[in-house]
Amino acid sequence: MDAIVTQMIILFILVIIGYCLSKKKMMDADFDRKLSGLVINVTCPSLILSSVMGDTLPDKEKILPLLVVGFATYVILIGLAFLLPRYLPVKSSDRGIYSFMLAFGNVGFIGYPIVASIFGASAVFYASILNFPSTLLIFVFGTLFISGGQGKMRFDWRTLYCPAMIASYLSILIVVTGWVPPRVISTPFILLGNVTVPAALLIIGSSIARVPIRRMFGNTAIYIMSVLRLMLVPLLILYLSRLCSIDETIANINVVLAAMPVASYGTLFCIQYQKGEVIMAEGTFLTTLLSVLSIPLLTMFL
Repeated sequence: MDAIVTQMIILFILVIIGYCLSKKKMMDADFDRKLSGLVINVTCPSLILSSVMGDTLPDKEKILPLLVVGFATYVILIGLAFLLPRYLPVKSSDRGIYSFMLAFGNVGFIGYPIVASIFGASAVFYASILNFPSTLLIFVFGTLFISGGQGKMRFDWRTLYCPAMIASYLSILIVVTGWVPPRVISTPFILLGNVTVPAALLIIGSSIARVPIRRMFGNTAIYIMSVLRLMLVPLLILYLSRLCSIDETIANINVVLAAMPVASYGTLFCIQYQKGEVIMAEGTFLTTLLSVLSIPLLTMFL
């Protein structure tokens, strides 16, 4: 448990550094917007590709059952994301922001290190396959949630062939064909992918710096969303997993992934669409802070 708390603190320190850089005028809204574009369009696709560019390829036979569990989980998460914000004390125009926060956790940035800390390094493969639906759906439903106005949401077909989606398609193709890219190809993607985590967390910290601290801790709806995001929804998924007799290891990893704080992409998307940035920063900040306690607590139920 100490390793889990330590990992959460390390990542949270990067958020604090972003906060300080913004206060020192080394980061601002314009810089954040450009850097978020770089993360979404370049470093994140590189991270996705680099995850299948190791010396040993994943077992192809395990891909399908993991994908089934992963997609089933996101059917539940997205269904709840459409339903629950209607009962939160928020304006109808802000429901899409809360829908995003409930549906998508920070799996790619925080989930993998946490899974490795709890279940061992070998479990990261399971986590990467379980997270594939998130990679797919966050660029479909995620942008749909945030770009929608006054409760109306529109689907943009271009999300199906954005850089991150293309990288996802290619990563599956690499695993299925068994091709091991030479080092001269894999290394640049690995180096670019490594930029994703610190850059995204710095952007979150910088966005938080533009929100009054009193407001950051004073939104009732954010607290309700945080409890749902970090504890109640993951416990529901755990109950359903046991009800369906899913393999215990896969089920436990999946539950931990479902309990991650709000996805960093929420802040990046809000900056891109210039909508809901303050609310998203509040939710990201509070869930990231509370996850230092909630994730170790959740593991007691596994």
